[in-house]
Order: sequence, then structure tokens, then C-alpha cells
Amino acid sequence: MTTHALRRRLAAAGLAGLLTVLASTGCAFGPPNEEDQGTPPKLPSPSVSSDSDDGGATVQVIAKRLTVPWGIAFLPDGTALVTERDSGRILKLKSSGGSVAKPTTVQTIKESVHDGEGGLLGIAVSPKYKTDKTVFVYYSTADDNRIAKLKLGGTPKPIVTGIPHSSVHNGGALAFGPDGYLYAGTGDGTQTSNAQDKSSLGGKILRMTTDGKPAPGNPFGDSLVYSYGHRNVQGLAWDRGKRLYATEFGQDKWDEVNLIKPGRNYGWPKAEGKSSNSAYTNPLEIFKPSQASCSGAAISGSILVTGCLAGQRVYLMQLDGKGGVLGAPQHTLDKQYGRLRAVVAAPDGTLWVSTSNKDGRGSPIGDDDRILRLVISGGNKVDKS
Repeated sequence: MTTHALRRRLAAAGLAGLLTVLASTGCAFGPPNEEDQGTPPKLPSPSVSSDSDDGGATVQVIAKRLTVPWGIAFLPDGTALVTERDSGRILKLKSSGGSVAKPTTVQTIKESVHDGEGGLLGIAVSPKYKTDKTVFVYYSTADDNRIAKLKLGGTPKPIVTGIPHSSVHNGGALAFGPDGYLYAGTGDGTQTSNAQDKSSLGGKILRMTTDGKPAPGNPFGDSLVYSYGHRNVQGLAWDRGKRLYATEFGQDKWDEVNLIKPGRNYGWPKAEGKSSNSAYTNPLEIFKPSQASCSGAAISGSILVTGCLAGQRVYLMQLDGKGGVLGAPQHTLDKQYGRLRAVVAAPDGTLWVSTSNKDGRGSPIGDDDRILRLVISGGNKVDKS
């Protein structure tokens, strides 16, 4: 497929111009269904400090010198809240016209303990923030991982405790779904048996009320567990049809992107990648860990975007509107910014991506860690579906 033809397909899916930063154009997305093409987002003009070309896609560095930014969530006024894993800080960051912003510290979560991959991880803003002013965080202590709610500047109130903890495999994804309930992705805490044990909160996707109680309709009755058989879930995203997708770190064979359905068993530790055992739900996509280790996930239009640590790239998968994908995944930003972690859809339709070069496994430069802003031209409407 020609570059021009692939550009037209990406434009229909709401990512017009992103092809100009793709590292490879050898595989093209299949044609989307008419009802799944979506409306391209309205995007701001590139700034003079951006890396750009005449194709219209730009990558802007909007924050510098952070310390392992992990989670990103937006307040109703467009201000971003960014967690730093190691320092335990919550930062406020507002970008104006793509200019580099100076983050301000809101507070430090003193209860958070950094150890290996643990620390202050995911963050989510209440859908009713305008009235309840509440934010939710996922963090590690010396003994467990937990979820707490707080008003900015206030003391966190734990609502879920006892999520298995280790120096690795702590999960940390936290996001509100379109149903208004809070979802969390957890890790197995290096005890692989946790993933298949429905009485354990480890190796699961959890669904809860804002008080940390099992949400109505959960598949296992009075339980937070929504799906199980996971190894380490760090990214959650929903499409227009309210379908949930999750990124998952494999061990050494396959990393996964899964379509999450309530009550399903995703196989770990019995299965890694695709399995012939019908008891396990197979992933939508699998990747070699050296090319992936994808953490954050977001959906723009009909494109699922993941940020990858070991792979040092962003993957793009065109969704078919039915819970599947069309064609082969594309990738971009290969090794341009190092390890990539969070990927979040901003209110203006752009994508914010964080680097993770100071996490002990990267090769940081003077400006690391950074927040990148992917600006894609050619749209005329913000996709808020």
C-alpha cells in the first residue's frame, strides 16, 4: 500500500497525519467499516518548538525533567495530573498552545513506598469532579498495593487494600469506565498462583464503586474481580462501543493486548499468548517482549494506541468496531524518545505520552523524563465518545 493510501485510511480513523512519524509503512490497516471510521479530532496548531514535517503530524515535548511519570489524568478544565512513581508526587501540568509547561507539585503521597516497580502509579479523576472534587490513586506500601481517594492536597483514604505487592508485577492501571465505575489493573505480585485464584486481588482487573465496593453486575457476585488470569495489567482503554481493552506484560514469550469481558479467564500462568485451551480467552494481539512491554493504552477515534517500554515505541491498532482489529499493528516513535509508558487521550483530541527513562532500565538524557504531545492535523471535531 502506498503512503498516500495509508494516510487516507488513518485520516478516516481520526489519526490524520500520524503516518508522517511512522517508522514503517510496510503493513497497512484494513479498511474500516463505515460506521467505525469516526470523526477526526479538532487539534491545535503545532508550536514552533515541535518536531514536525510538512505532513502535519508533530511531536511536542511539553514537560521535562520529571522523575518516572507513571499515570496521567485530566481535570475538567483540561489541567493534567501526573503521578511520579519514585517521588510519590502528584504534579499539575497545563500546556498552552504546545509550549513547554513548568509542572507544579500538588502534594506528595507520603503513604506511597517506592521499591522496584512499585510506588505511586495510576491516577483517575472522578466523573463528578466538578461537585465532589475527588481523585483516585493506586500506590504501593511496604506490604501491599492499594487504591485510595482524596481531595487534592488532602489525606488519601484507602478504599481497597491487600492487592499483592512485590518489587515487580504491581499492575497500577486505574481508570473510570463509561459505566461510571472505577476499574483497576493489578499484577500477580510475582506469585503466579494469584492470577487464577479468584479470592486474590492479584492478577486481575477489578471493577468497583467509588467507595471500593464491588460494582453492581460484577461476574462473581460480591467480589471486585471483573476478569482474571492476568500477569501484570498497566493499561486500560474503552472504545465507542464501551468495550474494554487492556495491555498486559508477558513473561518472556508474549506480551498481550486483550479485549476484556466480564468473568473471562485470560490464562496466566497456564497460558502466555495464544492458547488452544478453550478455557482461556485469547488475546487480540501478541508481541515479543523485546519489541513491546507495552504499559499505557488509549483510544483515539478507532485506533488503539499503546506505549511500550522495552520496545521504545508506540503501537497503533485499528479497531473494527466489533471487538477485533483490522490489519497488522503499525508502530511509530521507534527509539526516538526511549522507553514510553503512559498514553492518554487529552481533552483536545491529542495524545499525551510519557517517557520512563529514569526507571532504572533506560538511558536518560538531560531532559528526561518527558511528557510528549502528539498533534495530528486534518481533523475538525474532538472525539468525546
